[in-house]
Amino acid sequence: MKRVKIITITLIIILITMIAFGGIYVKKQNRMENIMKDYSLAMDLDGSRVVRIKVSDEKQTIIKDSNGNEVTDSSATSLSDEELQEKGYTKEEQPYNSDDVKTVDNYKKSKSIIEKRMNQLGINNYIIKLDESNGDIVLELPESSNTDSIIRTIGTSGKFEIVDKDTQEVLMTNADIKTARVLYGYSGTGTASGTAVYLDIEFNKEGKEKFKNISETYKTTQNTTTENTTENTTENTTSEDTSDATQKEITMKIDDENIMTTSFDEVIENGRLQLSIGQPTTDNDTLQNYIQEASSTALVLDTGEIPIRYEVTDNEYVYTDITDNEIQILIYVVLAITVVALLVLIIRYKANGAIGAIGYIGLISLLLIIIRYANVALSLEGIFGIIAVLIINYIFTNKLLARLNKIDKTDKKNISINISKANREVYKDFFIKLIPVIIIVITFILMDWVPISSFGMTMFWGIILIAAYNYIVTYSLIKINADTKKGGNKKDEKDKQ
Repeated sequence: MKRVKIITITLIIILITMIAFGGIYVKKQNRMENIMKDYSLAMDLDGSRVVRIKVSDEKQTIIKDSNGNEVTDSSATSLSDEELQEKGYTKEEQPYNSDDVKTVDNYKKSKSIIEKRMNQLGINNYIIKLDESNGDIVLELPESSNTDSIIRTIGTSGKFEIVDKDTQEVLMTNADIKTARVLYGYSGTGTASGTAVYLDIEFNKEGKEKFKNISETYKTTQNTTTENTTENTTENTTSEDTSDATQKEITMKIDDENIMTTSFDEVIENGRLQLSIGQPTTDNDTLQNYIQEASSTALVLDTGEIPIRYEVTDNEYVYTDITDNEIQILIYVVLAITVVALLVLIIRYKANGAIGAIGYIGLISLLLIIIRYANVALSLEGIFGIIAVLIINYIFTNKLLARLNKIDKTDKKNISINISKANREVYKDFFIKLIPVIIIVITFILMDWVPISSFGMTMFWGIILIAAYNYIVTYSLIKINADTKKGGNKKDEKDKQ
């Protein structure tokens, strides 16, 4: 039975190793696809996208009346030059970014908002630089299938307004938003049914009260009139009621673009505005597009308005200096050294050495899987972190096997107790000496510099794995093996008797 346990654990380790180095393949649309998560490579291994975001010098058309006041009526922009002249209006071109807006404080605020958006997108592996003399921002981020979408999102100003449709009076702004998020659920009936996506905007305390007043002011009302009709022949008087809906509407704008124009059926007291994105659908690709659109808008609204209008002027991919061939050579060298080192364990410690080697391979495989799913940004320094973990684990395994080798093998009765005692002694001595390393690793994790944090994260998961995995797997295998030998010896003694 105990031999079966050893074989079972060994087979599990082999399976984990195959998954770590080969992946898990399933059939999808008549092809085999690996469903294992890829490594999150840092920019020094995978290249990067370098984007220059420049303060826009674009101009906007402003229409003013004869008194020099800006005309806010949106219909004025569609008037011809002759019609403008008839009304006494003049047209002026003004920059979106006036001189009083282009300040160092606004440059810094813009950079801070872009950083916030990057972090909310889950992108920590990036470099952002601000030129305080002109406000230009250079952003370097990892290349992925979503990079273009990310660039569009982070560069959006995010100016939010609810205005009166007719007078263009600004009723609410970004300052009234508490948070924005994406909701979705089943909606519709028949052929129009499917999953609907909503942009949910929740207003803060002041915004909630404002929105309540707006929904009351811009509520659809019914005007009822009564018409009296008199017929001379019968001298009967009849009345007819007619109803006309009067709608005073608001327009919601994002970056001066009209998103929707509406009125309200009832007073909204919960301070939340839900906007439907697209139509209910059962098509997964269409649904993902709706979710992406809603998520981008929610992110922009949730992180606040960039006070300056920017435009992307440079957008280029920069290849890494480290080639795939160089990485492969490094991996092959490490594998060769590891194989030789494990053979040394087997030769020196025999059966326990073989168990230690099996456990060592399992730890490597499990570490590679954890790094993928822990979203560690794997840089060149992170690879050296993995190598450092392999060295530390080898030292630990060697110490454990050397200590077990000193156990009195003839004392079969107390063999399990002696193994447990030896294991505790090695754990205590080894990890006490490792405390300074653990402190350094934690410090590295807290640093924003990706190469250092990558090294720290790989070391962090590696040290945790060394402590937990060797106790659960390696130690258990050694103990089961010792108990198996103990049982075999007892059987031999019984046969001799």
